[in-house]
Amino acid sequence: MLVLADFERHLARERDLSPHSVRAYLADISGLAEHASRMGVEGPADLTIRSLRNFLANQQTLGRARTTLARRATSVRAFTAWLHRSGRAAHDAGALLAIPKAHRELPVALGHDDIRALLNGAAAAAEEDGAVGQRDLAMLELLYATGIRVSELTGLDLDDLDSERCVVRVLGKGRKERVVPYGVPAAEAVRSWIVGGRRELLTGASGAALFLGARGGRIDQRTVRRVVHVRLAEVEGAADVGPHGLRHTAATHLLEGGADLRSVQEILGHSSLGTTQIYTHVSNERLRAAYKLAHPRA
Repeated sequence: MLVLADFERHLARERDLSPHSVRAYLADISGLAEHASRMGVEGPADLTIRSLRNFLANQQTLGRARTTLARRATSVRAFTAWLHRSGRAAHDAGALLAIPKAHRELPVALGHDDIRALLNGAAAAAEEDGAVGQRDLAMLELLYATGIRVSELTGLDLDDLDSERCVVRVLGKGRKERVVPYGVPAAEAVRSWIVGGRRELLTGASGAALFLGARGGRIDQRTVRRVVHVRLAEVEGAADVGPHGLRHTAATHLLEGGADLRSVQEILGHSSLGTTQIYTHVSNERLRAAYKLAHPRA
C-alpha cells in the first residue's frame, strides 16, 4: 500500500524513529487497514472515530494486553494525524481516540548484595578470561553505574568517554544526547579494557567502537544480553533481569541513596518525569517488604 510506504518514510526520516519502532508502527497500522477493509472502509481518508474504536474493541476481544492496546492506539493516532497534516484526509479521525491506560508492573530491581556479587564475580572472571572477561566486566560496571540502555551501550564510541570528568556522552531515544556520570569502579574497569583487552580484539572492522565482539567488530545487543544473563545466573538467588534490569536497579539504588527524582530522570534520559516516578513505587515496595520482615508487629 503506497500510503504505508509514505508513512514509513515519515517515521524513519522525519521522526527519526528506530527501525524497531518503525516496524511496530507499521504492524499496528497494517492490522488497522485489514480490520477497516472488513468493515467496508474504502481507504485511509474514509477512517472515522467509529472504525478506529471498533478496531481497538476487536483487539480487546482477541485478548490483547492493555499495554498492546495502548501502543496500538498511539500508533493509530500518529497515523491519522499524519494523514490530516499531509493532506491525505480532510480531518484527523483519531484526534478524539482515547488511549487505554496501560497497567504498569513494577520493575524488578536487584539488591545491593546481588549487585556486589555480580560485579565481584565478573571481576574474578576477568582475570581468567583475558580480553573478553575484561570487556564483560567493563560493560557490567558501566551499565550499573550509568543506567543506560543496552542499545546506548553498544552505540558508544571511544570519544564518548570523558575519563577526566568520569562522564559519558549517550545518544538516546529520538537521537537525544545526554551526559551521564559514572563512578570510580566503572572508570577503572573501562580503563583496563581500553588499554588491555580492547587492543587484543582490535581489527580493521573495529573503528571507534568502545566495546568489541570476539571478532573485533562493534559488539551487538544480543551478546551484551547474553553476558548479563550468564553472569547473573552465577549469583545465587538473583533475579534473571537482563541488561534492562540493571537499568532499573541503578535507578532504584539512586533514589534509595537520596538522589532527587529530577536528577534520576536526566540520568535515565526519560522525556517524562512520570516515567521515572515508577521507581519511587519500587523503593516504597522494598521499604514495605523490609518493614514486614523486621518489625515484630508488622
